[in-house]
Amino acid sequence: MAQPFSMRYCLVDGHGNFGSIDGDEAAAMRYTEARMTKMAQELVRDIDCETVDFVDNYDGSEKEPVVLPSRFPNLLVSGSSGIAVGMATNIPPHNLGEVIEGIKVVAANPDISVVELMETLKGPDFPTKGIILGRDGIKKAYETGAGSVVIRGRADIEETKEGKKRIVISELPYQVNKATLHEKIAALAREKVISEISNIKDESNSLGIRLVVDLKKDANPEVVLNNIYKHTQLQTSFGIIMLCLVNQEPKILPVKEVLTNYLNFQIEIVERRTKYKLEKDEERDHIVVGLLIAEDNIDEVVRIIKESESPDYAQAALMAQYNLSEKQTQAILSLTLRRLTGIEVNKLVEERATLEKNIAYYRDLLSSRDKLQNLVIEELDAIKNKYSDERKTEINNDSASIEDESLVPEEEIVVTLTENGYIKRLEPNEFNVQNRGGRGKTGAKTKANDNVSFILHAKTHTDLLFFTNYGRVYSLRGWRIPLYNRTAEGKPIINLINIEKDEKVLTIIACDEYQDTQYLLFFTQNGIIKRTPLSMYQQINRNGKIAIDLRDGADSLIRVILSNGNEEVGIGNSDGILIKFKEEEVRSVGRDSIGVKGMTLKPGQKVVGATINSAGKYILVISENGYGKLTPFDEYSTIHRGGKGVITLKVTEKTGKLVALKAVNGDEDLLVVSDTGIIIRVGIKDIRETGRNAQGVRIIRLDEGAKVASIAVLPKIEADLDETEEDVEGE
Repeated sequence: MAQPFSMRYCLVDGHGNFGSIDGDEAAAMRYTEARMTKMAQELVRDIDCETVDFVDNYDGSEKEPVVLPSRFPNLLVSGSSGIAVGMATNIPPHNLGEVIEGIKVVAANPDISVVELMETLKGPDFPTKGIILGRDGIKKAYETGAGSVVIRGRADIEETKEGKKRIVISELPYQVNKATLHEKIAALAREKVISEISNIKDESNSLGIRLVVDLKKDANPEVVLNNIYKHTQLQTSFGIIMLCLVNQEPKILPVKEVLTNYLNFQIEIVERRTKYKLEKDEERDHIVVGLLIAEDNIDEVVRIIKESESPDYAQAALMAQYNLSEKQTQAILSLTLRRLTGIEVNKLVEERATLEKNIAYYRDLLSSRDKLQNLVIEELDAIKNKYSDERKTEINNDSASIEDESLVPEEEIVVTLTENGYIKRLEPNEFNVQNRGGRGKTGAKTKANDNVSFILHAKTHTDLLFFTNYGRVYSLRGWRIPLYNRTAEGKPIINLINIEKDEKVLTIIACDEYQDTQYLLFFTQNGIIKRTPLSMYQQINRNGKIAIDLRDGADSLIRVILSNGNEEVGIGNSDGILIKFKEEEVRSVGRDSIGVKGMTLKPGQKVVGATINSAGKYILVISENGYGKLTPFDEYSTIHRGGKGVITLKVTEKTGKLVALKAVNGDEDLLVVSDTGIIIRVGIKDIRETGRNAQGVRIIRLDEGAKVASIAVLPKIEADLDETEEDVEGE
């Protein structure tokens, strides 16, 4: 009770060593001194006015109070913690001023809701400060009497003179040992759990806590800090169990009932004190009345006393003569000569006037519970004005849980998906840039009869929308896809999203925002296009929703594109034909609609890709045998949707069918993946720009029987050229 890091308001004023927040033991009693603080004296104020009951102590040699008068609500202010047989209590400390204000609002409105009460009594207030994350835990604990709040220590990110970052911890969660926290962070750094920490030192002093965590040069301080929150007690939970004794019976009480019970208890205390004072003043008034009678008849009183044979005879004579009580005559017989002076008589007159005034006040006070309650509130206000201080613990609206996303750096990723539904996340730097025409690197170790079908460039903190052959859409954050190396097989996507056994993911798009001015353009294998506002897909989760009506499986979704609503759309089919038309020709419809015809196909043709003009100024096309070319988007005439289109790639036996197309600007890198899992990354600037009716150049050298499965466009990185290139005849 003398430790400022343990008690919100210390009840003992200690002199000497009483321990530390590092867990140091207090000195022996012979080396310390202690006394009650002024605030602690409020706990026993009025105990001598018969405000509480007294019982025998353990051996019957003394009397002790059953409970203290506690003129402020110490149960909430100081908190309490204890374990008994089959039950436990753990009440957090609170701010004195807030608790008293809470009592006042409950007194004014007994039907107040917890939410309204929390505007005044905001939540626990811990002596070590810290930050409470969210208000839901507080609300639940206040409503039911049991709950949990998450407390986070305060940590700031600073920059050193050398340009490095460091984390400075200045506040700890309640009941956390600083030395233990120091050792834990050091162990995490030593064991490479948090490898970005270079050093940790304790610079705390009498002015406050200062735990400094130095970081390595390239460390992300926010990620390191979140890892410290996750792996140490810098973020902890405080379980609240508001178990109290109510009329000697243990009960778990909501906070409003705690305040109500305390208010009723204080009304009882004030009532008992008032009755005690009324009784004492009435007794004294009775004595003073007798003394005044004696003063008025002093000569006769003296004569009776002198002529009496004994004090008993004198007492009986006075009682008979002036109709006095035994107590009054005892007081008269105890009079000294000094009390016969005029000054003393005047004092008796003044005293009686005061006593009569007090008696009238006490009787009036006892006549109304409201008056007693108002007096309780006044006295609580006086204590608040004298001892209350500002709140120490901050309460914010941040989530109380540490999401794994906050522990993952935001960075670019490459996602690959196989035909059999194995998905994985890779780092883009897994692939060096090669000259076009190279053989590439192994990008996915696939099982027999399983080929890579899709590749996507995205970011870890981006939503990935998965569109399936059933016309459904599922959502997953990029970082939730497991990270593997290039040669790993990946993880079945059915373990990540709740697709059905025969349902297959056909296309994936990355989405960061869901603006009303954006649309999703859907393209099917049979040439259908559908346009739907992006906002309709914001509340998608891993359980999925309908994305497009595919007419009972008669069609297949092959591409989804994010647009601004004013694009020029390009659709390409397997025979190297492309059609370009304005997006505005496609009216906006709902999620579960069918769509309209975008391209007319001949027998045997199927749509293999689509793009929009804002994605780039060139159309990049890739054939199944690894040949590709660039053609300016403007070379394609704009016609109405539903037409047959014009040539975009001269399809021959050497090139094979068209398998993919994208709009690019020419300064990116191209990632090409084969159905056998081979991936090559080339600079798009190395791909020849030609007219529409051309075969293009070799992009990747494929093994016999292998085909190009998919492509992705990535930001440019410096090339590490080690392959030769091979041109193919143009037009």
